[in-house]
Amino acid sequence: MRFEDLFDDLESQLEAELGAERRDLEAEEERFRIGRLELRDRIAAAPRTLDLALRAGGRLRLRRMALGRDWLNGIVLEGAPAESGAIVPLHAIVGVELDHDGVLESARAVREPGDLQARLSFGFALRDLARRRATVILEGRAPIAGTIDRVGRDHLDLAVHEPGERPRRSSVRAWRLVPFSAFDWVRLP
Repeated sequence: MRFEDLFDDLESQLEAELGAERRDLEAEEERFRIGRLELRDRIAAAPRTLDLALRAGGRLRLRRMALGRDWLNGIVLEGAPAESGAIVPLHAIVGVELDHDGVLESARAVREPGDLQARLSFGFALRDLARRRATVILEGRAPIAGTIDRVGRDHLDLAVHEPGERPRRSSVRAWRLVPFSAFDWVRLP
């Protein structure tokens, strides 16, 4: 009878140790998975309404509509005229404010390798605006309005004019080369 108790005790200790090892391994795998996530992955899995803190000190609340490789697009809810369109490069974001559930939801991010939109760069999105001849406002420390003429790898050419005017030669005050790092986001009035 005593041997049965001894073997039962040894068996339960072994099961407890195996369970602890399994939990430790699962915890380590989860830390490793989260360690590979990028901000883009977390934003993709977060709730669609985002509160962003930007590099120049501004804040922007928007409803995310699209997410490219290094940018996000959305509709402004607060921080600029409501319902304006916004394209925000991820490098201009210094913080994303979420509630506790939103943080947990964003940590469940899973990379989707076949997502075409995830491969489109910030420059690609800006080239689309240039093709459309859309008036934009480059928001940051010193906002500037105009029309994007050309887009390089890390900068754009902007025909500077008033937001309500068409980019005719007579209304263009200047042409400016603007590095992407000089503005926090692009507002589509």
